[in-house]
Amino acid sequence: MLEEVERWLAGRSWSAADRPLEQLLEAKRQTGRTVSVVLPALDEEATVGTIVAAIRAGLMTPEVPLVDELVVLDSGSTDRTAEVAAAAGARVVHRDSVLPRIPALPGKGEVLWRSLLVTEGDIICFVDADLREFSTAFVSGIVGPLLTDPEIQFVKAMYDRPLDTGEGRAPAAGQGGRVTELVARPLLNLHWPQLAGFVQPLGGEYAARRSLLERLPFPVGYGVELGLLVDSLHTVGLDALAQVDVGVRRHRHQGGQALGRMAAAIYRTAQLRLARGHLVRPRLTQFERGENGFAPRTTEVDTEERPPMAEIPEYAERRAA
Repeated sequence: MLEEVERWLAGRSWSAADRPLEQLLEAKRQTGRTVSVVLPALDEEATVGTIVAAIRAGLMTPEVPLVDELVVLDSGSTDRTAEVAAAAGARVVHRDSVLPRIPALPGKGEVLWRSLLVTEGDIICFVDADLREFSTAFVSGIVGPLLTDPEIQFVKAMYDRPLDTGEGRAPAAGQGGRVTELVARPLLNLHWPQLAGFVQPLGGEYAARRSLLERLPFPVGYGVELGLLVDSLHTVGLDALAQVDVGVRRHRHQGGQALGRMAAAIYRTAQLRLARGHLVRPRLTQFERGENGFAPRTTEVDTEERPPMAEIPEYAERRAA
């Protein structure tokens, strides 16, 4: 590990407990910074309501006004995600209603990008909508450094990710994040060794200043977390990045083939940042056993990226209003 990264780990890695809520509220009062929380959601009716309710009850009260705005960005759910989220107290916005002149593409990064147009906060906190046993420390922990340290621009959550093995068995400790360990971490260590200190580089819980996010391109799909992390490094430097330990993250795990598609998109995102010239064929062939043996199934890899939001005329007009 680079000496620079060792120093960064010592000075830019914290625990959520290092900044009590009272300290965050005082910093928020003094700076006047506002906080928006965004939950990208696709068919998450089983968990989104509990997350929204916890944030409303723990961080959006007269006694603890840490979060100013809570938005669920619905990515085209076919279940009751929107209804459940609204009933729990979130403002629900459908992806297709945001910037309608640009047809929406499928993917998590797409809704994160569009969320910049429908939120007001100086600090934007993203939280995945499939978390179980949710703790408000996932929010307060990662917005804390942004409220208390003006040098920090981008903060990732770090946590244990036990793998739910199913069938009533106890989760396997430390075995979650398989794409992180097999794809993202090797890529970062080999090509962006300054980012080798991030425990959960692909985690969906992170917060950043709007002034940074609006300057970054957003991969529309699974590559969004890697892309934002790498581009933040190049835009503001390692010392402006940080991570906070928020405990344990429990969520719905993807099957092996979905992980393969995720890995391909992440590799593609890295490749685009390494060289804009020669690119591998953006398709992935996987195999499923059928009646006549193994059948190939080929899917397109997420390759589209949205430009920095600051370049979108509607955003500039809205911010100037």
